[in-house]
Amino acid sequence: MTTTATDPTLNEILTQMGAAGRRLDHMAAVEAGAGNLSVYVDAGAQDLGLERRFPQVRPATGLPLPAPALAGRTVLVTGSGCRLRDVADSPEATISAFVVDDGGTTATWYTHPDRAYERPTSEFNSHLAIHNDQAEQRGLGFQAVVHAQPPHLVQLSHIKDIRSTREFNRRILRWEPETIVQVPAGAEVLDFMVPGSQELMENTVRALRDHVIVVWSKHGVMVRSDTSPLAAVDTVEYVETGAMYEVRNMTSGNLGEGVTDTELRAVVEAFGVRTPLL
Repeated sequence: MTTTATDPTLNEILTQMGAAGRRLDHMAAVEAGAGNLSVYVDAGAQDLGLERRFPQVRPATGLPLPAPALAGRTVLVTGSGCRLRDVADSPEATISAFVVDDGGTTATWYTHPDRAYERPTSEFNSHLAIHNDQAEQRGLGFQAVVHAQPPHLVQLSHIKDIRSTREFNRRILRWEPETIVQVPAGAEVLDFMVPGSQELMENTVRALRDHVIVVWSKHGVMVRSDTSPLAAVDTVEYVETGAMYEVRNMTSGNLGEGVTDTELRAVVEAFGVRTPLL
């Protein structure tokens, strides 16, 4: 990898991951050890200076699934059971780095002696699969992935009558005109699937090809960003705000009119938004 002035340094990435964890905590979207973060970057250990921050090196560590598109590249990921609110103050204790080996089935694992986990997050298979798919399909050199449990989105996903991609998006997009501008493809809604399962991973990878956020019904969301961890959290915040208004409206007897489809079309036209939702 040849670095440029715009490539994020390891310190910058860790700082962003910490800021993302704090913001999710402020949103009550990552209770205790729930939620996880990862960042994929098109750089190896030497380029990033991994050993200065994560001096313990374990070669040939098996990966939960093959990731050949990530060969020679790095995935930073939070540890299982770590509180995301602790990442900012203790990145070495909560994050580790995997540099994927040739062939994509093993990786060199970089950790710190102060690590507060035994293994990476239980959702590592989904994180790794999303990064590999986006690198393979789109040639991405950087991506952030966030899993969180925003309470209003999760609450809505428990309601069977609105648990479809079309109806769910209609409910969350009708409260703030900017939501469709910021998240023009909306969210894809998946039925409940066992956390950490192959089924959930495969469906999430597919969903995130056309969306930047997917709702795991009765569980949480998975979000990706080509820009930064904080940008991924921004998406969570926009969609969670729509869900909050929808929940409030339901508890008040559905008195709110919301932004009508006609009004949303006017917003889409005014801002030149391309969306499949209208």
